[in-house]
Amino acid sequence: MRQILAVAAGLAVLAATACSAPVPPRSGGGPSATPTGPAVLPAPTGTHPVGTTALYLKDTSRPDPWNLDVQVRELKVTLWYPAGRSDGRRAPYMTPKESELLMKGSGIATVPYDTLSKTRTNAVQDAAPVGRRLPLVVLSPGFTKPMSTLTALAEDLAGRGYVVAGIDHTYESYATTFPGGRVAECLACDSDTDPGFGTGVVQGRAADASYVLDELTTKWDRSGLIDPARIAMVGQSIGGAAAMATMVKDSRVRAGIDMDGTTYARIPKGGFTRPFMFMGAPPHVPGGRDATWDRDWKLLTGWKRWVVLTGADHASFTDLPLLSGALGLKPLPGALPWARSAELTRTYVAAFLDQHLKSQRQPLLDKPSTRYPEVKFCPATCAQP
Repeated sequence: MRQILAVAAGLAVLAATACSAPVPPRSGGGPSATPTGPAVLPAPTGTHPVGTTALYLKDTSRPDPWNLDVQVRELKVTLWYPAGRSDGRRAPYMTPKESELLMKGSGIATVPYDTLSKTRTNAVQDAAPVGRRLPLVVLSPGFTKPMSTLTALAEDLAGRGYVVAGIDHTYESYATTFPGGRVAECLACDSDTDPGFGTGVVQGRAADASYVLDELTTKWDRSGLIDPARIAMVGQSIGGAAAMATMVKDSRVRAGIDMDGTTYARIPKGGFTRPFMFMGAPPHVPGGRDATWDRDWKLLTGWKRWVVLTGADHASFTDLPLLSGALGLKPLPGALPWARSAELTRTYVAAFLDQHLKSQRQPLLDKPSTRYPEVKFCPATCAQP
């Protein structure tokens, strides 16, 4: 079933997809609050101002997997990084056309279609970067969703001293805009019920990620910003599955996080020693509806964690809950509050990366915290279905 943004009892959530654990529909179906004005992303928690810029890359070594008329794989990569100044024009969240296509594709018609383009970000457009040999984090979004839906996480990591490279996987989201205003829409959306679809997507995304690493670490004119020995990958939904797939194929990626995504790439039977963290909503408890985490957990033979956020849903690890107020929606009773879901996601992702890319031990990852009681460590403290 195609991944959609469900509007249910006032909360926008990602519904079931071929690329994630099934999520049952919630009762209700319409808006339940007055729009609160443009969404405002939370400020980064690090000490650095944040800059951002976009790169447009063409991999001439392979054809596009979705557009049979295109003999090169064209990608948009958005970079966030520590900047030398905090003043300047804030980067747009998405264009009005991207907002329109995302909202139409997600079945949202409660507010004007350009609403999400008015979201306020924190990063300064094209600000000069500072630093050298910084750790790099590759981000991969969920199926049908543009990279912009992980902006709050990307900005926070950049403020903490990381270079972040977010990949828009062309033709796999409702809209990707290229120079000149050309928009690539979702060609893959008509194929997501095909046999082997998830496996094919993660293989393609792994190829995208490896190509982007080639470009950023050797050919980009600012490659000195990046320490090629300190690279991680983080993704949501099928982007999380792609993080695993990339690590299996590309040894440059030292550590990875899967945020609520069913996995497809098979881990070698001999085990997988690089650090990995599963971070999910309650359907991803051991023995839950998605058996892939149980399967892969046994094959992770190095540092590993499996955490589940009480009250979270599939969209909790993205910006989508933060955008719900602008859409006139309110959360269900008992659901993880929007701001809290962003705080938990950013806190635990940053702790994982600080430990494995910066060699800064993080006790937060060792056991449950009274400060973050929503976070359950599996399999020990997870509720069974």
